[in-house]
Amino acid sequence: MKTLLAGLALAAALIGADASAQTAKPTIVLVHGAFADSTSWNGVIEILQEDGYPVVAVANPLRSVSGDGAYVSDLIASIPTPVVLVGHSYGGSVITEGARGHDNVKALVYVAAFAPDAGETAAALSGKFPGSTLGPTLAPPVKLAGGGADLYIQPAKFHAQFAADVGARNAALMAATQRPITEAALNEPSGAPAWKTIPSWFVYGDQDRNIPAKALGFMAKRAKSKQTVVVPGASHVVMVSHPEPVAKLIEQASGESAR
Repeated sequence: MKTLLAGLALAAALIGADASAQTAKPTIVLVHGAFADSTSWNGVIEILQEDGYPVVAVANPLRSVSGDGAYVSDLIASIPTPVVLVGHSYGGSVITEGARGHDNVKALVYVAAFAPDAGETAAALSGKFPGSTLGPTLAPPVKLAGGGADLYIQPAKFHAQFAADVGARNAALMAATQRPITEAALNEPSGAPAWKTIPSWFVYGDQDRNIPAKALGFMAKRAKSKQTVVVPGASHVVMVSHPEPVAKLIEQASGESAR
């Protein structure tokens, strides 16, 4: 009798462990874009963590599409769980590159982000449709000793250009802590896109002044987005000003990709 009870207990434990493994949440990997840093995800991270998701916010180097993609790829390779990979702005180019070849990446979420096809550049995609006003707001390029140049947004123009629906005090902090991107990164052709083999979701604001909403809509349609959320009045940093719909879409992508 004791042997039977012990066997039943072990079977129950194994069934419970198997069910737990099947319902474990994927790791959410967040990749920021140009002129931002990983703290731009703070509002989204708070929601995801409260809902039980493990989260990693990557410090995107912002040096080159291929190099930044390799950096993210190495991180993905170190994660033993399924991954939902999320990119903002130029970070979309990075996840498009970095997800390639990783079976544990189950979903891509583009947050006001580029989803380039092979051979396309971020600079060309932002100019594919009228509406981007980024160019005139850039500061004079910072020449780099090794060649090339870093790009920043002028602090005085940062609020209106990048984060118009964010409070002035927060926007001033974001302007002061912005991370520069190399000019070369914005003009580097993308490789084979991961969104052709991994399901994708898109969210962006209709008042984006960096990447026109029409360009974002075009990329979402081309990638056969599982769901596209357009947030009325939202700026380029929709994840800062409207973290709730961004987190909700990430969680939805997580749930649907696990089926």
